[in-house]
Amino acid sequence: MDLTFTPAEEAFRAEVREFLATNLPPALAEKVRHHQRLSKREHEQWHAASLKTSAVREGDHYLVNGQKTWTTLGQHANMIFCLVRTSTEGRKQEGISFLLIDMKTPGIEVRPIILLDGVHEVNEIFFTNVKVPLENLVGTENKGWTYAKYLLTYERTGIAGVSRSIAALKDLRRMAQTQLRNGKPLAEDPLFAARMARVEIDLDNMRTTNLRVLLASGSGAAPLEMGALLKIRGTEIRQEITRLARIALGPQAQPFFAPEGITAQYLNYRKLSIFGGSNEVQREIIGKSLLEMGP
Repeated sequence: MDLTFTPAEEAFRAEVREFLATNLPPALAEKVRHHQRLSKREHEQWHAASLKTSAVREGDHYLVNGQKTWTTLGQHANMIFCLVRTSTEGRKQEGISFLLIDMKTPGIEVRPIILLDGVHEVNEIFFTNVKVPLENLVGTENKGWTYAKYLLTYERTGIAGVSRSIAALKDLRRMAQTQLRNGKPLAEDPLFAARMARVEIDLDNMRTTNLRVLLASGSGAAPLEMGALLKIRGTEIRQEITRLARIALGPQAQPFFAPEGITAQYLNYRKLSIFGGSNEVQREIIGKSLLEMGP
């Protein structure tokens, strides 16, 4: 599969901005929250060839039927971007379109998915004969995956959460200075100090890689595999910091004792290696990209 971006693909952001500026009232445009969602199976097969949610043209609208899973904060959204299948001819990736759908449209049902920390953060959304105006098509029909794979690079770079990890590591260091082990600050424990040092080294490396991706993005050359790499390492680092925070708290890490929601955050962050395309899928992207690279 071709993982490079053409000039037309790079220009899609301008199309999206123009579309939103034209179709959304200014007051709404300031408040609207948008979501781009692939179903669980679509994440498992990252090329989106198995996408099932369909959109059939009927007069001046599309009729959408299907389901989207793992829609973060979808219960608060008033608009949703969806990849839908508009054609079954040719390569499966070529029959996908990008639609903007009003969440208040009849036929949409939002069902909550409760995460490990007990919070309603993600959802599954069902579409039953949902009418979507033709003008809500973003870009060209059957070219939605072209736009989506461009977006995914930026989504996965954001999920890496470099700035969040930097702040969390500072909090962890402060905690290690106040928590005692054998009468001494935990920060002086050789094993725990080594674990923190390992995270700091990985985080410094990832920050450098993140800057390289930002530089490439500025020239329109950010490769898909670099976003995948950042997503893997970034989520692993974020999860490791929460794990070390629980170790630092010891018995106080039990959910009914833990201060500042540390254990809740640890449980919540199990999602990081799943959403935005699971880390296993990201490794597949990296492997395919590197194997297909020329000399």
